[in-house]
Amino acid sequence: MNELQPDIAIRVRDLVVAFGKHTVLDHLSLDVRRGEILGLVGASGGGKSVLMRTIIGLIPKQSGTVDVMGSQIHGADDRQTQESAARWGILFQQGALFSSLTVRQNIQVPMREHLSMSQELMDEVANAKLEMVGLKATDGDRYPSQLSGGMTKRAALARALALDPAIVFLDEPTSGLDPISAGDFDALIKTLQKTLTFTVFMVTHDLASLHTVCDRIAALADGKIVSIGTMDTLLEATHPWVRAYFHGARSEMLQPRKN
Repeated sequence: MNELQPDIAIRVRDLVVAFGKHTVLDHLSLDVRRGEILGLVGASGGGKSVLMRTIIGLIPKQSGTVDVMGSQIHGADDRQTQESAARWGILFQQGALFSSLTVRQNIQVPMREHLSMSQELMDEVANAKLEMVGLKATDGDRYPSQLSGGMTKRAALARALALDPAIVFLDEPTSGLDPISAGDFDALIKTLQKTLTFTVFMVTHDLASLHTVCDRIAALADGKIVSIGTMDTLLEATHPWVRAYFHGARSEMLQPRKN
């Protein structure tokens, strides 16, 4: 196996994922650069979340290769995949916090799974992560049911950052948030990424997020990455779905204002 280039955090080659006779990802290839925020966009049901979950080993692949930080990902039961998981953080849709645990206990789940730490130290680290995402240490005593939508996203982000990951996976991070809360969350992600210099792989359909946060955007259609680059590159793409998405009625924010 060729070694992963030092500037590449994630390399996917000829990835095929199918459910029964339905092929979702069809010989898909993609590189994610270290230290960038890559936004993945595609039609609903087009395979965005499937790609993310395959990269982290939750969905098995039929063929192809996935390398994350130099390690091949084979599946959730693979030892190498489990060891690699300590190097990434994940924010699933709707936060996916454990309802029976407090926010602080949720943040400590990755610590208990991958590290050997005293309870006192875990509490200190969890409180630091809460403050990092704009929550108070006292919010750690709450249960997920006691949080607003924006607070839930921030708590889930704190859990994703618990182990100081090299890569953070975000699955529709602003879904369900009002425009102001979504804008605040986008700004938080960008600030943390710039400060902590981790790589971000972000699945999103939010045009505002793509425009304000992402360094590059990858468009998924027909089971493949059909266009990748900066926002300007995507605006000039000729693929029919990409043109429809980035030049539709809701894309006026991306166009230069006319005097």
